[in-house]
Amino acid sequence: MSRSSSLNKVFRFFKRGNGEGAGNGRRSVVAVERLRRTVDPARLGFQSTAELDPVHGLIGQERAQKAIQFGVSIKQPDFNLFVVGPPESGKSTAVQAFLDTRVKAEPSPSDWVYVNNFKDADKPRAIALPQGQAEPFAKAMLAAIDELKVTVLALFEGEDYQLRSRAIDEEFRGQQEKALDVFSEKAKGDGIAVLRTPTGFAMAPLQDGKVIKPEIYEGLEEAARKEIEAKIETLQKELSAILEQMPRVQKEHRTRVQALNEQVAESAMRDVIAEVEQSFASLPEVVEHLAAVKADLIRNVAIFVTPGEEQEQMVNRAVETSRDARFRRYLVNVMVANGKHGPGAPVIEEDNPTHGNLMGRVEHIAQMGALVTDFLLIKPGSLHQANGGYLLIDARKLLTSPFAWEALKRALKSRKIEIETPAEAVGMVSTRSLTPDPIPLAIKVILFGDARLYYLLTQHEPDFPRLFKVQADFDDTIDHVDANHLQYGRLIASICELHGLKPVDAAGVARLIEEGSRLAEDSEKLTIEIGKLADIVREADHYTSEAGRAMITRADVHRAIDEQTERADRARDKTEESFAREIILLDTAGAKVGQINGLSVLSLGNFAFGRPSRITARVRLGSGRVMDIERESDMGGPSHSKGVMILWGFLAGRYAPDVPLALSASLSFEQSYGGVDGDSASSTELYALLSALSGVPVKQCFAVTGSVNQHGEVQAIGGVNQKIEGFFDICRQRGLDGTHGVMVPKSNIQHLMLREDVVEAVRAGLFTIHAVESIDQGLEILTGVTPGERGKDGLFPKDSINRLVEDRLRAFAEATRTYSGGSFSKERPVA
Repeated sequence: MSRSSSLNKVFRFFKRGNGEGAGNGRRSVVAVERLRRTVDPARLGFQSTAELDPVHGLIGQERAQKAIQFGVSIKQPDFNLFVVGPPESGKSTAVQAFLDTRVKAEPSPSDWVYVNNFKDADKPRAIALPQGQAEPFAKAMLAAIDELKVTVLALFEGEDYQLRSRAIDEEFRGQQEKALDVFSEKAKGDGIAVLRTPTGFAMAPLQDGKVIKPEIYEGLEEAARKEIEAKIETLQKELSAILEQMPRVQKEHRTRVQALNEQVAESAMRDVIAEVEQSFASLPEVVEHLAAVKADLIRNVAIFVTPGEEQEQMVNRAVETSRDARFRRYLVNVMVANGKHGPGAPVIEEDNPTHGNLMGRVEHIAQMGALVTDFLLIKPGSLHQANGGYLLIDARKLLTSPFAWEALKRALKSRKIEIETPAEAVGMVSTRSLTPDPIPLAIKVILFGDARLYYLLTQHEPDFPRLFKVQADFDDTIDHVDANHLQYGRLIASICELHGLKPVDAAGVARLIEEGSRLAEDSEKLTIEIGKLADIVREADHYTSEAGRAMITRADVHRAIDEQTERADRARDKTEESFAREIILLDTAGAKVGQINGLSVLSLGNFAFGRPSRITARVRLGSGRVMDIERESDMGGPSHSKGVMILWGFLAGRYAPDVPLALSASLSFEQSYGGVDGDSASSTELYALLSALSGVPVKQCFAVTGSVNQHGEVQAIGGVNQKIEGFFDICRQRGLDGTHGVMVPKSNIQHLMLREDVVEAVRAGLFTIHAVESIDQGLEILTGVTPGERGKDGLFPKDSINRLVEDRLRAFAEATRTYSGGSFSKERPVA
């Protein structure tokens, strides 16, 4: 039979549209009940969420909760946790809820303070105190300094001190005057007068008890003058010796005064510091520090007697003391005060994990054009605040903050917190800073991130698996079963409680459950991405308030979902407009050879929608190459290219196992100007290719999606709901006539959660969803022609699509062999 006569028979069969092909098409139609899973509010067992106890944490996460319990319970320092899960899934909330149930029973960590190091001010000392003692210690020291400023000044201004001080002054003053008087009398006996001048002492000769005038002195005989000059020279040496003793005397005077001051100061310090010592007598480090404070106060008691200008102008004594540079070294810098958080271990969530926010920092203040610092300017980080408890951090924020990840690793490895600036950490020059004592670290760090980030860290960061040994993997869905509906209602109740929203009635909860299944893209699963659910409930609450109702209804939830879609679907509307104006070409009626409607999903931000595309195939004699135009133009991704390569394996394995595949074919997504990736169009491209080879036209009223393997089995794809709805919207725009439909993999039926308008169109017979398992099944639906199976003779039935394809490929191979003088038998069986 000639090829043209065979094709004529096929075309007549196709036009009839009945027989086996039509029967198989009916058997592949998906029942309307399976297109969208609905929930009966009457079966939920409650009237509204007001009747339910809110659930704290997530539901259906037994594996993750068990991992968290283990990670929290084990006391080994390198068993930190990485909580894996999608964004907005409530991971942090769930972990905090779990920790809240146990941290109060855990031992309370110590408070920590920094105090001045009187031996080396650049190395402040860290002191641990029992929980709740840091702030009382700081207040006690501030109060002690305030009291000393009053009592010490009063003692030094008192009559007793003044009398004793004057006595010392008179004693040393008398000693100096007596020595000078004795010297003056001796000089006078030698006929020399000792005169006191503003600049010191001077000597002059005497005559008859009076100083000789210069003109008379000049009239004396030379011998007399030399005698007088010799006496003066001798006396000057004696005076110099006396004056050289003055600094020693003055030093002795100062020593006596200092001893008096310290004696008076010690009496004042004894009682004031003793009160603080009694309060903290059980803490050796505090007692040691107080002894150093007391000694330094006694040595520097003068600071209490000479108040500065700032002090005189201050009114608030607490502010005055903390700002007065003379007294700052005696105060206490409270780093961690766990008493304010109550008993138990702290739980701290760091929202901005920069280096300084994690590790603490040393601040500087400008003073006289220079940057200066002291131990009171040491600021704590979240590691200090969470020490002895739990620190929760978003892993992505941590890794994108310069120096933060490396600093955290160093702290976890060394098990101590060392405060240093990032510039110091990398060896860069920085302003003068401090080197505070490191603080011992006992902490459980809990990082949060998605699975991709976790596996990247595991593979590329050697320290990560050694420090974070516990993986708590949160699933983003739970089973869509009746037993979980009540738990889902409790989850919605917790959202209402958290955000102060009105309760949701049973019908509204049912609609949220349905939307939860759609968000999960699976009719057998429910999403537990709390963020997305919370957005819907909060928006529904807004519409409820506008309507003046006391309870959120199904209509409010439905409106919230529709409004969210409308705000984001401008791009979809523009795409539909392009189809309506025939800017983008797409046939939805008739039949064409080598042309088919494929389906893809476009994601823009948080909104995704389906977009049909025309896919075409051209074939000719060639060297066995299936050319993917998208790949050749660098617009196709690796998954898409793989799908096209699979087509070659299918063609060769089914139609040319014993002859060369002498085919040259080209496949293209028409009017595609962006990248194409994924293998979900591989079955669609195969249908177009088989149509081009067989010459059998494909119905254009269908759109197709699904991947295929080398055996011709159709496999599941993603975004099935959006793809179906995308083609439905175009067909509805042009007018549904009952012939339109979409063909999807049978394994995707469980993922169907279509819009209600699509379901209604199917119920009315205006649109059809077909589900197929194999390429042959799909070909029969798309062409109305039986693909045909190999008989016992190894051949496909005549006039079948498979026979037409095989004959075409053998004809190509025969034409190729003609050049080498060989030939192939068209009737040769295939083993």
